[in-house]
Amino acid sequence: MSTADITVYGIVGSLRTGSWNRMLLESAARLAPEGVTVTISELVGRLPLFNEDLVGREPPEVVRMRAEVAAADALMIATPEYNGGVPGVLKNAFDWISLPLGASVLQGKPVALIGTSPGRLGTARCQFELRNMFVFSQSPVMPGPEVVMPFAHECFDEAGHLKDPVATERLGVLFGKLRAHVAASRLEVAAR
Repeated sequence: MSTADITVYGIVGSLRTGSWNRMLLESAARLAPEGVTVTISELVGRLPLFNEDLVGREPPEVVRMRAEVAAADALMIATPEYNGGVPGVLKNAFDWISLPLGASVLQGKPVALIGTSPGRLGTARCQFELRNMFVFSQSPVMPGPEVVMPFAHECFDEAGHLKDPVATERLGVLFGKLRAHVAASRLEVAAR
């Protein structure tokens, strides 16, 4: 692995079989440039509801997800928008992996947000909420370009591959920004 290679941990904010956002993240993984490896988590739906009584003795799925996030250089989150906001399953996952406060595996981890929904606004409101959530974990969210795709049913071909050329281009730019952010962080660490 070269110093320019990065690993991206993908999280889907929907549990639905045939989710548009799973298709989007799978398409992003196929479109990732050389040297960028995307692994898509299967743990989000296996996490129990967040319960502070379990902090310090977390269930194995939580421990595993934290380890997988820690091992990645960056995150890419593909999420729908439910009731104008963040899906509960995604919020639950971040409540778990954002601990301990000030020293979580999310701290300093760059994040790219993408999403699609059948509605006219795509996932703009959900992504706005997610940006605010990542302030608490001190995770830098890439400022753009936004991938907030409306009319999800028109964005994929019969095989579930992304066919929207604007979204495809924006994904390429996002991967470039993630790679540049990781490279800058590595240089900063090496200079210490």
